[in-house]
Amino acid sequence: MKALLSTLAFLLELAMLAAAGWWGFTLDAGWPVRLVAGIGAPLLIAVVWGVFCSPRAAVALPAPGKLAVQAACFVTGGVLLALAGHPVPATLLVVLWAVDKTLLRLAGDPV
Repeated sequence: MKALLSTLAFLLELAMLAAAGWWGFTLDAGWPVRLVAGIGAPLLIAVVWGVFCSPRAAVALPAPGKLAVQAACFVTGGVLLALAGHPVPATLLVVLWAVDKTLLRLAGDPV
């Protein structure tokens, strides 16, 4: 069960990055702005995730801090997807992450 939940967590992380990219590429702006936003937004989230939340994070945070950064990343991805015109999938992304994270914690997985 824990392996399934961990796989779902990884897929949700990829969906979060895709949501940020989707927002950038669908902006009502010129193609240079869309290109920078479409690549830059997921890249920024990925850098924050890598520095604070990855298993080999450069900055070791206490569990509540790491959870807060993860939540901020997912909420940001959800908000960007909602701004791109997809509020239902945006809500689903954040809710699925919260449920998956809760189940992983109950299964004994650290943040």
